[in-house]
Amino acid sequence: MVNGSALMSHRVIIDARHHMLGRLASIVAKELLSGQRVVVVRCEEIALSGGLVRQKMKYLRFLRKRMNTKPSHGPIHFRAPSKIFWRTVRGMIPHKTKRGAAALARLKVHEGVPPPYDRLKRMVVPDALKVLRLQKGHKYCLLGRLSKEVGWNHYDTIKELEEKRKEKSKVSYEKRKQLARLRAKAVKVVEEKLGSQLNVLAPVKY
Repeated sequence: MVNGSALMSHRVIIDARHHMLGRLASIVAKELLSGQRVVVVRCEEIALSGGLVRQKMKYLRFLRKRMNTKPSHGPIHFRAPSKIFWRTVRGMIPHKTKRGAAALARLKVHEGVPPPYDRLKRMVVPDALKVLRLQKGHKYCLLGRLSKEVGWNHYDTIKELEEKRKEKSKVSYEKRKQLARLRAKAVKVVEEKLGSQLNVLAPVKY
């Protein structure tokens, strides 16, 4: 993750796959408050420590919390992984102040990797990665799987769209790799043809 002063005017796109929910949310919240614009993709792949059954029971207890006389007044229980992550970040920001509201407006969250983010460079946050932060052998579950269990209906759709995106990305990568090989081959042929002339131009760094 870039520092707040490094790329303040640009968007930072974070691939949330296998990042710990709370750790990622706290880092994102801090960056938002410092003025950074952040886009988080693949929210359905965010990890939570603890098994799926435990997390489901916790979420079902949360679903029972409501206003008796008028439940629509809140709390609002989101089912989509992106909205669950958004709500987690909101809890770490003073969102009822102007500064907090402006910070939260700089955050965008998505399931999968929708255009145009599929063509842009995505980053990871090492301080929040599951492989570095979760103890070996510790149980965990993915946010998308939990969301499906508590009422999110688009798990299979997102999975299908992601498979299509990966296939398309693989074809594009192979094409770029082939072009790079051809370019390297062409450069080698030119160097062989112009060997003596390149030696003359080398001192002036042409």
